[in-house]
Order: sequence, then structure tokens, then C-alpha cells
Amino acid sequence: MSSIIKVNTVQDIDGNNIINENANTITIGASGDTITIPSGATITNNGTATGFGATGAASWTTTVKTATFTATAGEGYFCNTTAGAFTVNLPAGSAGAVVAVKDYASTFNNNNLTIAANGSDKIGGTTTNATLSTAGVAVTLVFVDSTRGWLVTDDGLQTSVPQPYSADILVIAGGAGGGYDDGGGGGAGGYRTSTQNFTLGTVYTVTVGDGGAGKTNAGGTGASGSNSSISGSGLTTITSAGGGGGGSSNSSDGVAGGSGGGGAGNGATAGGAGNTPSTTPAQGFAGATGIASGLVSGGGGGASEAGNTNGPAHGGDGASSSITGSAVTRAGGGAGSNRIGSPQSVAPGGAGGGGNGGTDTPQAAAADGTANTGGGGGGGGGNAAKDGGDGGKGVVILSMPDANYSGTTTGSPTVATGVSGKTVLTFTGDGSYTG
Repeated sequence: MSSIIKVNTVQDIDGNNIINENANTITIGASGDTITIPSGATITNNGTATGFGATGAASWTTTVKTATFTATAGEGYFCNTTAGAFTVNLPAGSAGAVVAVKDYASTFNNNNLTIAANGSDKIGGTTTNATLSTAGVAVTLVFVDSTRGWLVTDDGLQTSVPQPYSADILVIAGGAGGGYDDGGGGGAGGYRTSTQNFTLGTVYTVTVGDGGAGKTNAGGTGASGSNSSISGSGLTTITSAGGGGGGSSNSSDGVAGGSGGGGAGNGATAGGAGNTPSTTPAQGFAGATGIASGLVSGGGGGASEAGNTNGPAHGGDGASSSITGSAVTRAGGGAGSNRIGSPQSVAPGGAGGGGNGGTDTPQAAAADGTANTGGGGGGGGGNAAKDGGDGGKGVVILSMPDANYSGTTTGSPTVATGVSGKTVLTFTGDGSYTG
């Protein structure tokens, strides 16, 4: 009967260690030895290889990937997004693990490749997924530690895997001008908020709408405000509609807009709608109807309520936002004119920059909407105070984490950092921000 003799150490004739066997661990060579694989020999890994990726190298597999898959540490992949975008799920991070990807067909700019970390692992210090959108790019990622996670090693720039970051957005259009002589109040500019992702290197274009001019002669309406917007690659464009102009004496309804203009008094005219049918979602409220032969005009609509006739003629209130770090109300509707009573009371514009309405006994001129709130202008009164007030210009405000703010802008927005950990950009005129 044969027997098996197990030894702990096998040595060659020179006394050098070739194999040390201890329980289930096999060590080839001793510290300081050089292990040489002869020419023509093949090493096949049927288990899990560890410690081979610490130098930043990956073994490339030539089977092209065309759909979402989970990567294996130590491997590189050719990814073809011609048929559509997909995701590479990274393996659980361990120090020295390597994963690489290459744009196989130079289509990442059309159909992006998303790189998603495993569980709570990070990519470049954040748990946000990375997006590759540069045609032909090749990127190698090495997992370092739990603080920074997967880092780019090919060119040393983490921007090779641009990661989106969340930003809050407030877009308010220009307010409308008030009507002439028993004029309705101008509607506030459209008011829209959004939270979206910005991407490193992407330019976001900002347009700030002007306020509409108040009507200064008989017939017609106050001018509607201009639209405000923000747009850029990968962003759902946000466009707010200019406020609708206020109606003028005996002749005109208010105009539809982001918020509607108030109807003129002295003629049973109706206030404009809160927003045009093509503008969704709703951005404001309707202007009020003027009173027939009642010498009270409709207030313009605001961002949070409709204009008023029986207040009398109050403009609708605007909406409050804390995007700048404290609560501020904007986009109030302009008040209509009021000629009831003696003395006549001035109808107040809506909270958030709406202009007061005019009167003629005593004479009080209609007030303009407040600049950069999108407030509507007040409706003109009578006699020497017939002119409608001008609408206030709009505003676009962005808020993002301080750590993500790039510092690249045009148009000279006001920049405030450290606002509860965020940077706030206030655009009072056209410009841009590069993510």
C-alpha cells in the first residue's frame, strides 16, 4: 500500500525556496526572489486575482460591450454605445483594484456611457455616477480608499469622467407694463423652479427677460414682459414666460402671460389668463376683470395668486423662495387703478415687486414693478396720472454646492459663497455658467 508524504517546504538542490506550503496558503519564492515565467508558458486564472492592479494596469478583453454590465477588477473593456447609452457597474472597491473603459466607436458624445460605483463606494470623492460624453475617450480608474474611491490615472484629470452635481434653479421672466387711464395692472413674469444636474465643462446659457413698458397713450395694452431661460447640453431647458400686459381704458382685456394682466376699468373687460396654453407647467395666475362703469380696474396676476378687483384692484402676490439663503418673495402682480371714493385709495401691488396702481384724486402715478423680481407695473389712473407703470426685469438664480462651483461665468452675476455650504449665482442680465 502506497502512502503520501506531505512536506512543508520543498527546496531545490541549491537550498533556495521554491514552494512553501502552510495550510491553504502557497507562497512561491521568498522575499527578494525573482519569479520568472518561461517563454511559451501560459498562466490561467480560474479564481480571483488580487494585488495585480496596483500599478494602474488592466488586462483588456476584446469582447465588445454593447449593454449594461458589471466590470471585473483588473479588466479593461471596449464599450460601443452606437445602439444606445448604457452603464458600466464597477465592482466593490478594494485598494489597488483597476477598471478601464474605451469608446469603441467614438459615440460617447451622442450616447453617453455611465459609470456607476458599487453601493456606497465613491468616484472622485462623490457617490454620484460618472458620465463619459467625449468621443473616443479611454479612461482607467483605480480604487484608492473609502475617502476618494475610484480615481482617474490615465491623464491625471478627474474631469475625464465628468460627474454631474445637483443645482437649484429659479427662473423669473420680466413683468408686464400696466394699462393706460383706468388701466389694469401688469401680470408678473412667469415663475419656475427646478433642481437638475450640471456637468463639468458644460456651458449653461442664461437669458434674463426685460420688463414690459407701461402704456402711455389711449388704446391697446401695456407691453408684455420678455421671457427668461436657462439651457445647456443635458439640461431640461427652463423657460419662463413674460407677464401679460394690463388693459387700457374702455377698450382692452388684460393679456395672457406668465401671469395674466388685469382688465381695464370702465368697460367690463376681463383679465387675461394666467398663462398661455402653450406654456406648461403653470407659471402664475390670472389677472382680474375690471368693473363695468365701476372705475376699478383688475389687478395683474402674481406667482401665487390671481389679481383682485374688489380689494380693490390689488395685484396678486408673488411666491417665496429661499434659494439665496433667506426667504424672498418675487413676481408680484401690478395693481389696477382705483377711482372710487374721495380721497381715492392707492391699490397695492402684489407682494414680491408688484407696482401700486394709480389714482386721480389725489393724483398718484402708477408705480413700476421692482427690478429683478419680475413684478408687474401698476395700472394708470386718471387725469394727469394716466400712464401705466413699467414691469420689473426678471432674474435667474442658481445654487450649487461650494465644492462644485467652477468659478467660470460670463455676464457678471453676483456670486455669494458659503451660503449654508452652497454658492449662489444671481443673474440680473444675460450670461452663462460653465459647470
